[in-house]
Amino acid sequence: MRQFQLIKPGSIRREAPAEEQAVMKVADVDLREVGPEEVKIKVAYCAICGSDPHAVISNTFGWELPFGLGHETSGIIVELGEKAINKGLQVGDRVAGNFLGFCGKCYYCQNGQQQFCSHAEEYNFPGFGEYIIWNEAQVYKLPDHISLKKGCMLEPISIITRLMDKVQMQFGQRVAISGGGPIGLLALQAIKMNGSSCVAVIEPNAARRPIAEKYGADYVIDPTSCDLVKEAEKITDGLGFDVVIDCSGSVHAVYNLPAITAKGGKLIYAAQYPNDFEMPYNLSKYCYLNEISVTGFFVAPYAYPRAIQMLDKFNLDDYMQKVYPLEEIVEAFHEQATGKYLKIIIKCNDDIE
Repeated sequence: MRQFQLIKPGSIRREAPAEEQAVMKVADVDLREVGPEEVKIKVAYCAICGSDPHAVISNTFGWELPFGLGHETSGIIVELGEKAINKGLQVGDRVAGNFLGFCGKCYYCQNGQQQFCSHAEEYNFPGFGEYIIWNEAQVYKLPDHISLKKGCMLEPISIITRLMDKVQMQFGQRVAISGGGPIGLLALQAIKMNGSSCVAVIEPNAARRPIAEKYGADYVIDPTSCDLVKEAEKITDGLGFDVVIDCSGSVHAVYNLPAITAKGGKLIYAAQYPNDFEMPYNLSKYCYLNEISVTGFFVAPYAYPRAIQMLDKFNLDDYMQKVYPLEEIVEAFHEQATGKYLKIIIKCNDDIE
């Protein structure tokens, strides 16, 4: 089958010198047999996640080269293992799901911490390809009214579900979201659903600020044209935001976030950062005197059953605008680096929706 692979990490920006460019290609690879508890899915769509460029540029996870990518996936079941019967799945079902398969047997799975499963990577099957094979437990049937294109957004919605578990939103809280990209704008919609009295989105990209306004941001801040801390003080009457969420993943965006978090507030780093990035942080000021709670999160355990119920509650029109065929995925990664589109989706098989 055809599958996208990274051969050598490097830049995905067109202006970078040729010797610094990542080497990527669509290659022919062998597809193993379907196991007794597994499901073979013909991939319809797989979207580029903000974490994918991290892997392409620097091989963030230290995987052995070459390797495939892609985890925001939807498709159609074409084969079921003989024991894949517990969820009522059938050949022909339109599905999406969790790219990680949790073993259910290790210490972390038994301790209610699936995100740290010792064997999760065994089922991390690359989604940028014609087929994937998942354990039955990873697969969720899409509602009839959800298109396959929209279905590939189930994984990002699961991340937002996990984020809201971390936020533990209280009615009337003030919230700041740093980064008006794909996850930031989904977070904005979720926060609005949960009764925030004020939501500010911090976004330097001029093209994304109007989208944040459309999705309900009460304030949209350009951090390149103002003093962020002073602007936050003005908005919150000097109190700071009860919840501050970083969805930017930018090392340039995170320094001032503790300073705009209210006393007793929550600061959530909800993005991926370079492996070697370390940030100065005044423990006395922020943790001792201000008692703010700082956390992050990795993946989305226990979130998918709720995420699939919430999938059609989000406005996803701006996420569906740019689609590339699998054979043009290298061009798609170059386009993604420009930030022109909120989301780029790869169509992995031409003969399905």
